[in-house]
Amino acid sequence: MSKVTFEQLLEAGVHFGHLRRKWNPAMAPYIFMEKNGIHIIDLHKTLAKLEEASSVAKQIAKSGRKILFVATKKQAKEIVAEKVSNINMPYVTERWPGGLLTNFPTIRKAVKKMTSIDQMLNDGTFDNLSKRERLQINRQRAKLEKNLGSISDLNRLPAALFIVDISKEHIAVREARRLGIPIIAMVDTNSDPNLVDFPIPANDDASNSIALILDTIIDAIKEGFEERKVEKENTPAEDKSSEASKEENTDKEAKTIARKKSSARKPKSKE
Repeated sequence: MSKVTFEQLLEAGVHFGHLRRKWNPAMAPYIFMEKNGIHIIDLHKTLAKLEEASSVAKQIAKSGRKILFVATKKQAKEIVAEKVSNINMPYVTERWPGGLLTNFPTIRKAVKKMTSIDQMLNDGTFDNLSKRERLQINRQRAKLEKNLGSISDLNRLPAALFIVDISKEHIAVREARRLGIPIIAMVDTNSDPNLVDFPIPANDDASNSIALILDTIIDAIKEGFEERKVEKENTPAEDKSSEASKEENTDKEAKTIARKKSSARKPKSKE
């Protein structure tokens, strides 16, 4: 698996946290020191957590399942859209559509509506409509594309989420937790790492930091794709029926790890 170095993390500014007054005490294990009122993240911890998260992402990609990337903040949205679209994974960089996970069937209907409009454009039906109707449909199609175009290939719930800034994307975090979907996330010193299954302590405000962490996760996903391709080429036709069960096992493994982590994080009762 592609390895990022301590020096690369340092150069990208991954270690810069928030002002001390904004810190979340739950991030204490990942903070190296305070300098000029700013918390400095322990990059050795970042390396370990990034390796763990990359391994999970690789296994999910190898199973053929999807990871949904979420980043609506200004510093991250363009980076995520550009890099994630190249690996054909779904992503949300505009406003999070409420109920995307918890009301997934309704979201899928909206995506299908976009597909049906495209069909109208292709078969000539659109040309037979009035000017006003065409204008309304064009506006509807543009709105759907803006909000849902990047998840149009998400035919079922994702195997995991990758989130940049869990404080900003708190609705996505809440929906994923409610459904037991594992979360991989960049977690800065102002956020609670206990809300996610695979936290990566990192500066989630600087574009260089975001790009480096994202590149590392994407490299792991690409490795998963490659291993899946090799396995398929070497798998006899009669054994390919087991592909679905492998995907289910990968989902179960990720969720089991997430549950164990969640249980380990629960505070012990005070005596």
